[in-house]
Amino acid sequence: MNVLDATVTRPAAAAAAAGGAPLRIGPLELDVPVVLAPMAGITNTAYRRLCREFGAGLYVSEMITSRALVERTPGSMRLIQHHESETTRSIQLYGVDPKTVSDAVTMLVAENRADHIDLNFGCPVPKVTRKGGGSALPWKTRLFRDIVEGAVKAAGDLPLTIKMRKGIDKDHLTYLEAGRIAEGAGVAAVALHARTASEFYSGQADWSAIAKLKETVTSIPVLGNGDIWSGEDAVRMVEQTGCDGVVVGRGCLGRPWLFGDLVAAFNGEKDVAQPSLGVVAATVRRHTELLTEFFDSEEWACRDIRKHMAWYFKGYPVGGDLRSQLAKVESLNHLDDLLGQLDWEMPYPGVGAEGPRGRAGHPKRPALPDGWLDSQELNEAQSREVAGAELDSSGG
Repeated sequence: MNVLDATVTRPAAAAAAAGGAPLRIGPLELDVPVVLAPMAGITNTAYRRLCREFGAGLYVSEMITSRALVERTPGSMRLIQHHESETTRSIQLYGVDPKTVSDAVTMLVAENRADHIDLNFGCPVPKVTRKGGGSALPWKTRLFRDIVEGAVKAAGDLPLTIKMRKGIDKDHLTYLEAGRIAEGAGVAAVALHARTASEFYSGQADWSAIAKLKETVTSIPVLGNGDIWSGEDAVRMVEQTGCDGVVVGRGCLGRPWLFGDLVAAFNGEKDVAQPSLGVVAATVRRHTELLTEFFDSEEWACRDIRKHMAWYFKGYPVGGDLRSQLAKVESLNHLDDLLGQLDWEMPYPGVGAEGPRGRAGHPKRPALPDGWLDSQELNEAQSREVAGAELDSSGG
């Protein structure tokens, strides 16, 4: 089969109008209660467009640093780009200073660059938490409140949501109090990744925490995140926790057709995508084309697609040498040559291509500013630490 002539076969459920239970986030109404989780280096406009071609829902940008956005760095300005087909433009911001976050929101609203804004309080990465950001920040209650209240005010009629974790560790849980604060501040929805920062992505997500948050936050939607690897998982989370929708992250890595499965599952349909190796190859080609358009560079597109190769071909009998070459692809012509070496008629391999993907990591002590856990109020030294937290960030 000619790679250039190939088309990606999309699940029938994704091609039809999505049904099932709608999700309302402020003035936005989603046909299915599904949100693509922001993932750094993954959910750029190219990948969002690809996932949208298979399914429905809300597709959020990768995390963008508020300070970099206010300063209009080239990287941050590229990350807030949306294709004309993205009719609901969703952007996630990260920040630790109330004024900077508010200024970033003000900019997005004034320049009509977004239809939805999400604030990141869930990132567990050490370079973020050691400065008091991400999943470390809700521990400082007043700072958290100031950021959220300022952002909601700046957003005006634009729906603003937050995404968070259970807390820093099992002894420092913050999600229920943070949920109450966010609800009181006027956010349009809250999303919970049901792990602590110390758990990173290890073990099993604690869905019972999502249920507790849903019991605590009653006037706005509560979304659940963690261990959704299939449409069946998503429906089961909603049934078990009572949450209003799901946020899907690592489960879609190398599987953008998961969003078609999610549409089908919420429509009560049992059919799931079982892509042949040829469909996977054509999807890789399509993804790389979209990346070329996004970066305006074939070279950068090929560099970026390399990290996706292991996810796309997980479970498929592709030889080690060819896998290695795919992970070093240099151009679209090179990619076409490599994909042409695959057996495009090879059927779906089954469970080997499903389940967990991405690095889970291991439980570890979070990196935090000195004395961070001593009090839920900032001391003078921590205030200085937080003030400089975004200075070395690049915008994503």
